[in-house]
Amino acid sequence: MNSMISPRLRTVLALAVLLFLRPVPVFTGSGVTAIRCGGVIDVNSGKRLGPMVIIVEDNIIKEVGPDPAIPRGAEIVDLGDATVLPGLIDCHTHLLLHDGPYSDQLLKESIPMRAILGVEAARRTLDAGFTTVRDMETEGAMYADADLRDAVAAGHIPGPRIFACTRSLVTTGSYAPFGMSWELDLPHGAQEADGVEGVRLAVREQISHGADWIKIYADSRYRNRGGDSLVGTPTFTDDELKAIVDEAEREGVHVAAHCYTAEAAMRSVLAGVKSIEHGLYLDDPTFALMKAKGVFWVPTLIAYYTRANDSTASEAERKRYGVSAARHRESFARGLEQGVAIAFGTDMYSPHGAGTREFGLMVDYGMKPMDAIVSATRTAAQLLGLAGEIGSIEPGKAADIIAVRGNPLENIRILENVSFVMKGGTIYKRIKE
Repeated sequence: MNSMISPRLRTVLALAVLLFLRPVPVFTGSGVTAIRCGGVIDVNSGKRLGPMVIIVEDNIIKEVGPDPAIPRGAEIVDLGDATVLPGLIDCHTHLLLHDGPYSDQLLKESIPMRAILGVEAARRTLDAGFTTVRDMETEGAMYADADLRDAVAAGHIPGPRIFACTRSLVTTGSYAPFGMSWELDLPHGAQEADGVEGVRLAVREQISHGADWIKIYADSRYRNRGGDSLVGTPTFTDDELKAIVDEAEREGVHVAAHCYTAEAAMRSVLAGVKSIEHGLYLDDPTFALMKAKGVFWVPTLIAYYTRANDSTASEAERKRYGVSAARHRESFARGLEQGVAIAFGTDMYSPHGAGTREFGLMVDYGMKPMDAIVSATRTAAQLLGLAGEIGSIEPGKAADIIAVRGNPLENIRILENVSFVMKGGTIYKRIKE
């Protein structure tokens, strides 16, 4: 019987089942909610204030205080002694990727199948406490992250608020897959574009298909120069980099640059990008320029730490990534010392929802717990241009609210177990007694 069902129909049926079985958000009945808690992390003052009551009305935080007047008919949500924080923001996700060989996802899975799996990834990400994400390209799934964004925004599926980067830009021959026969015309994990006019056209294409951000690969580890395994070769020329930024900014869209090396990051900053991603080998002059230009750094520590400590990987691979992860830690210490703006990002999709482990590494590597929280709230909101809308718990902001048992300023790793999630005034996860 199953063999008689077409692949397209199987995809539709699978999506229908997934949507039918998804957890249903717990909508408030009166439109007004009063949240009682043991304390609130105030990212503006850098303190834990409490006990507090937060009044939410029409998806917006109306009042925050120790004893505000609770409107008649409001739903009371008593979180006990739990600590409340602003909804977390992950500035570097890949909702269309998952565990398993990259080539299988790129060459064997259909885009509809990857979109279906992306629905579950979005749910898990929200469940972990991330109410907003910047999805940093689909890795061959074309513009499916823009579709995922729209489905969440329309209320069809649960998930974080999504800012889509769609396909990313690379130069010809600088991105996977590699090692295939030259006779095969295979898709690549990003959009290849060359020359000033070529990159301008690619930017226009991506924006026309829904890109909120443009991501570029400013260097490529596939053209490794030797030494550490991730030390790559710069890709775009200076003229191409400037054309990409100019074309995007004319449309009100910013550019994020994947950079491992200081050389690639320096050239990207001079071209006008808004953020540097990863930055394993950044140096003091690059950080100084980033600070002077107001460029954000999204380190994604957990992605490389995880690979260096993956028990299923070969000893040689763990050793290679171990060297890179150690250099990453050194760069992070330099960035802290230089005072560059650090926005939280994880590059974590194995599994989705595990990105909160980034907090522990940030603190282990020298960041104060409050500063780590600020990086995933107020600073991340600034990077996304949403400082007036999200990123803190105060009147007028969107009601993106999470809660954890205990005090994350004393133990940052309790953020790995978020027990309450509200996004835009809707409760998606209730604290368990």
